[in-house]
Amino acid sequence: MEPVLPKSAVAPAGRVSHMVQSDIRAMTRQCDAVGGINLGQGICDLPLPQLVRDGAVAAIDGGHNIYSYPEGARELRQAIAAKLARDNGINADPDTEIVVTVGATGAFTAAVLALLDAGDGIVIPEPYYGYHLNSALLAGLVPQYLTLAAPEFTLTQAALEAVVDDTTRAIVLCTPSNPSGKMLSAEELDAVGRVAAARDLLVITDEIYEYIRYDGREHISPATRPALAGRVVTIMGLSKTFSITGWRLGYAVAPPELARAMTLVHDLYYVCAPTPLQIGAAAGFAAPASFFEDLARDYEEKRGVLATALGAAGLTPIVPEGAYYMLADVSSLDCSSSKEAALRILRECGVASVPGSSFYRGRAGESLVRFCYAKEMDVLAEACRRLAAFKP
Repeated sequence: MEPVLPKSAVAPAGRVSHMVQSDIRAMTRQCDAVGGINLGQGICDLPLPQLVRDGAVAAIDGGHNIYSYPEGARELRQAIAAKLARDNGINADPDTEIVVTVGATGAFTAAVLALLDAGDGIVIPEPYYGYHLNSALLAGLVPQYLTLAAPEFTLTQAALEAVVDDTTRAIVLCTPSNPSGKMLSAEELDAVGRVAAARDLLVITDEIYEYIRYDGREHISPATRPALAGRVVTIMGLSKTFSITGWRLGYAVAPPELARAMTLVHDLYYVCAPTPLQIGAAAGFAAPASFFEDLARDYEEKRGVLATALGAAGLTPIVPEGAYYMLADVSSLDCSSSKEAALRILRECGVASVPGSSFYRGRAGESLVRFCYAKEMDVLAEACRRLAAFKP
């Protein structure tokens, strides 16, 4: 028998041994290498609002360059509380129920580490956002996959009940969804509420795309549904609304006891979000309603441009209800995997996408790729011109 050798002290920890770099990041590198147009990663390279820019500059000039409280600058928490009441129907105490975080991903990390224990089951609908899954795995949680079938991605009570077991402690909801663009209806949220109440489950939401929605749809925050009251951690962010993905600003809304626990973890891992950027972003909430309406209208136009180009290329688009991503069926390319399909599109069109396998545990995503249309219109138009001319 071979002797068991001790683990080297200069080797990576076992908790990351199963992890690899996201295909989203990998495709960005591949795109950069060929000088392509990146419709893969959700970089959101659009101009930031002048109001937000000026607010950050004024904060820096005004000397707001030291740590904020770990739960965030008071100015921003107060602005968030007013916004939640105005736009989401959520009444939150800015002093006890709001935690400003280093991005929405920082809020999610704080939630799973502060509120769940290793070995707990967590329901993750698929297609999923990879950071939700990998943050849960790194926290030692056990993912329980709830597969939502394309193209409607409908969530039913029966399907959820079939996934939940005695180890389940939490459910993740992403609405509008990355990558599918699915927006959960009141009926779907009430189905989740019935299961969560019967099983005493926590619900962790990701609503960072709340303002990007189409065809007159209303965004419904799960925390406002009666059956979910008191058991929701609402996660939102500023990156997508104000096109400041590099600023790393998000926030969570939760009952006081949960918010306190999340603040402890956020302080330990991050100390605080960048103080002058918090104050700059707070100024953005004073934008008129027309800003948010124009944001959605602009993305709706871009959605139509991309859907038309994909159809012309023989790639069937799954038209999203919200967010700024579009899944496309690439079965016509006759590739063995979604990664092969994405690389072929990049090689022949100079346009990057993300393999659908990034969002599924099994082969359900191998016929899909995801495109991001958070681009200036002239850049998106050139990408779509290339895609429309593509011949599978």
